[in-house]
Amino acid sequence: MQDRPDARELLAAVQGFLEEQVVPALDGTRQFHARVAANVLAIVGRELELGEASLWREWRRLTDLLDMPASPPENGAALTAAVRTLNAELASRIRIGDADEEPWRSRVVDHLRATALDRLAIANPRYAGPTSGS
Repeated sequence: MQDRPDARELLAAVQGFLEEQVVPALDGTRQFHARVAANVLAIVGRELELGEASLWREWRRLTDLLDMPASPPENGAALTAAVRTLNAELASRIRIGDADEEPWRSRVVDHLRATALDRLAIANPRYAGPTSGS
């Protein structure tokens, strides 16, 4: 394990350099690409900070929504795979019409809203609003 600076600190340093030094010194297409690079670093930083907790919340909601046994995945890769599998099951159930009627429909909508807000908190928190991270 690396001491300091850690990955988040390194990302923040490069992002700050781009935003404070590089972007103002450029114009046109180069300035745009420097802004994009700074935004990518910000997204990666938020993913490192928020991604795993967000994925665990999604997994818990999906296992509850789909009434699946909830034995927690052993690691991050297994968690990601489990969420993908559960999302495929949810999509299948939506396609066959299971979410067309209440009360399950409202539960699906609540899950999808919470998942979207968690993802926006990582991709662009300005769009997520004050209720992000639910």
